[in-house]
Amino acid sequence: MTDVLTAGETMMALRATGPIRLGSGFTASIAGAESNVAIGLARLGHAAAWAGRVGTDEPGHLVTRTLRAEGVDVSGVARDGAAPTGVIMFEQRLPDLTRVQYLRAGSAGSRFCPDDVAALDAAPRIVHVTGITPALSGACRAAVTALCDLARERGALVSLDVNHRERLWTRDAAAAALAPLAARADHVIASPDELPLVGEPARLLAHGTREVVVKDGGEARSVTAEGTRTVPARRVRPVDSIGAGDAFVAGYLSGLLDGLDAEARLVRAHAVGAFAVQSRGDWEGLPRRDELDLIGLPEGAALR
Repeated sequence: MTDVLTAGETMMALRATGPIRLGSGFTASIAGAESNVAIGLARLGHAAAWAGRVGTDEPGHLVTRTLRAEGVDVSGVARDGAAPTGVIMFEQRLPDLTRVQYLRAGSAGSRFCPDDVAALDAAPRIVHVTGITPALSGACRAAVTALCDLARERGALVSLDVNHRERLWTRDAAAAALAPLAARADHVIASPDELPLVGEPARLLAHGTREVVVKDGGEARSVTAEGTRTVPARRVRPVDSIGAGDAFVAGYLSGLLDGLDAEARLVRAHAVGAFAVQSRGDWEGLPRRDELDLIGLPEGAALR
């Protein structure tokens, strides 16, 4: 059985080695919130799958090849010969400031649709979606809704990371689309500024959500009908903060799959997030299960 099925857009990621306008070189990889989570879960030993659309171009092959190499099931990926795979460019202009540029308008990923969902034959334990994919197009919004409904039909839990992107849509448009998705979700993950888009924890719990996880800078809290648990984040020296939220989600879902209690889920989520921010790239620094305890070793420790 698939542990977690995610779906969304994954792009070819180009990371500049210097200022882009000066003709910087690039290193190529892939990036996408949902596939980042899938990679994190696969590295932690879970059966993860990612569904979406990519072009029949070389960036599309890069996406599927990379995910397959990371142990992610890509059998649900559709290839679109009429649209290109999207591209995302990262330019680190200051040690703690990265500029991100998207070339994704009209991309294959934005054409993900309910027919793609209907073709999926996975029976996962959890379906994980984000608020990014519904912002890409009407077809994507319908596909994510269909995927959540399919999860219900197949007895899967639904996890929603609100993950609001102001460049993609307004807060009013996001709230109109994401509040109904949150109502379908068993687990909702959001930052404090994202919560108003879907409802405060008490309201979500009253409407059937099992748990609301709030990521709030230096801490995270789990709110359930039984109460609230708060766990501080790990103190680390970030190298690249991109992908930290997706890493947190991967750790949290891993704990959920392993039957950990709320506090232990947050501890694992923070640990995976701490690994992510200490390496460059969206997912490259994510840990494997046997590496989780490394984050607690003394600074300067060497394993010999």
